[in-house]
Amino acid sequence: MTDQTMQIVVGVDDDIRIREAIESLVESAGFTPLVFPSAEEFLRSGKLLETSCLITDVRMAGIDGLELQRRVRFDRPQLPVIFISGHHDDAVRRKALEGGAFAFMYKPFEPGDLLGAVNQAMSDCSDVRTSEVQEKKN
Repeated sequence: MTDQTMQIVVGVDDDIRIREAIESLVESAGFTPLVFPSAEEFLRSGKLLETSCLITDVRMAGIDGLELQRRVRFDRPQLPVIFISGHHDDAVRRKALEGGAFAFMYKPFEPGDLLGAVNQAMSDCSDVRTSEVQEKKN
């Protein structure tokens, strides 16, 4: 089993309180957290290939969560994406899940529920992620 501290969980949300909550929760579970206030900053960071799980808001200025998911799928089709949203919109939820989202939660979310989704996503995708990283290195 891989060392959890080597697994990077990225949070993208324009609300600083949500970023801080994600960062604290992910760190408390033994993962390495990275948080970004926008999809653009995350995409420019160069951290996509190192990311083990992505948590993103849906509604953000600039690139929204659905577009971020679409872009991430080009380079990392198996990367687990977990959406968190403050807006109950069944069409957006359906689009995210049809686009391959691992989970879709509404704010305010229970920390244990989000952490459970992260742990499950990482567990379900660990074999795929290992082969994906090896392919990118070759």
